Amino acid sequence: MNKYELLFVLDPTLEETAKTAAVDTVKGIIAADGEVTEVNEWGLRKLAYPIQKKTEGYYVVMQFTAGPALPKELDRRLRISDSCMRHIIVNKDE
Repeated sequence: MNKYELLFVLDPTLEETAKTAAVDTVKGIIAADGEVTEVNEWGLRKLAYPIQKKTEGYYVVMQFTAGPALPKELDRRLRISDSCMRHIIVNKDE
């Protein structure tokens, strides 16, 4: 099992229930083949540059452990998600 960190930015126009549902969906994807160790919801923050004509985004950071195949599937699912504007997955193993 490898350690990973996921940062994703959700659309700020989503309602609170939709944001919670998006975070729970990502947790579910990870839980299928790994384990979520920590979730930090940073909340609404200003973006460094406009994305889709929006200047703010809802930031969420997750720490998790999983096998080497999970990040590729997670990346695929986040790319097709309408609620996720940007994401990055980093391998934290040294």
